[in-house]
Amino acid sequence: MFFAYRDSGERRSALAQAPGALERYRLFGLDELATRGVGVRHNLERNRAPLSTRLVDWGLNRALYRAGGYGGDFVSVLPSLRTMNAGDVVFSTVDTVGIPLMFLKRAGLVRRPLVYTAIGLPERLVQLRGRLMPRLYANGLRACHTIITYAESEAEWLRSWLGPGAPPIRFVPFGVDVKSFQPMSEVSPGTDVISVGADPRRDFDLLKGVAVRRPELSFRIVASADHARSLGSLPANVALETDIPLEEVRDRIAAARIVALPVRDNSYSGATTVLLQAMAMAKPVVVSRTDAVAKGYGLENGINCRLVEPADGDALERAVVELVADAGAASKLGTRARETVERSFSWERYTNALWEILSGTRRPPSGRSAGSP
Repeated sequence: MFFAYRDSGERRSALAQAPGALERYRLFGLDELATRGVGVRHNLERNRAPLSTRLVDWGLNRALYRAGGYGGDFVSVLPSLRTMNAGDVVFSTVDTVGIPLMFLKRAGLVRRPLVYTAIGLPERLVQLRGRLMPRLYANGLRACHTIITYAESEAEWLRSWLGPGAPPIRFVPFGVDVKSFQPMSEVSPGTDVISVGADPRRDFDLLKGVAVRRPELSFRIVASADHARSLGSLPANVALETDIPLEEVRDRIAAARIVALPVRDNSYSGATTVLLQAMAMAKPVVVSRTDAVAKGYGLENGINCRLVEPADGDALERAVVELVADAGAASKLGTRARETVERSFSWERYTNALWEILSGTRRPPSGRSAGSP
């Protein structure tokens, strides 16, 4: 099996860790599938692509953008064509490499079945310009063996957009390692509210507004450097950290009373990874009710989380204040959150679903119409 990753420092750091390290959690089940006795390779085994490949990457992306489309990370997948074609299946973990791979598949350069993971693909597709680009992308996606999404809403959208001839489109709920992320009752809370995230749909400005209105509460934001720059000056009751290791993220969550995850409205991001991590740690979570998590993740408002509408600062503030003020209700919410994750969203369940799909590429799919979740 060949895993295709977006080339980033975070991903390379995870690959440099020994199997079992918490950072390997970022590798989408690579270690777990390797333990099943299959050979596993990936596209980040090289440090740097040769100049000729970088020039090809530049040319292809320039042509796609000028024609009204989106490009991607051709430079990190082109040098691995021989390796991926020597395997049984190519697993694209993100659109940044999935888009180049689907075009290479369509061109006959990728000869193995391609399993494409879509994470925010609708937001890209609606911005395609002209009449040629939508057809080009639709044909590229139809060349995939299977499309995976982590949001049921995204799977439904893609089925509608691709129409007849679409490959099976599978909603696979993401998972969390319930052993690595579990309640840490020995840790005393040092922060009232924490918010964690790096994806561009996070709405830290909304939380900042709550912090301004609630100076009696302490807040901590763990974000990317880009998010930190966009936040500007922060009130005195907000601490900010950027790009810290996953173990430290876990420690920060453990030391908070409430986890708040405001997200802007979109089809694919519901702060899903951090949401499941916090729930596994039995933390009371306030999260935006985006399409990405409204269905498929077992969330029940007031039962195992607090759901608020995107961009509704008053509702976010009200939920946070109520949970901070009522430790008993917060504890019950966290306990039921942990039970939900243990029952339905473990890492083992997630990797088992991946194995079922990836190992199934060795036989023809049961039809080229849209698959069911």
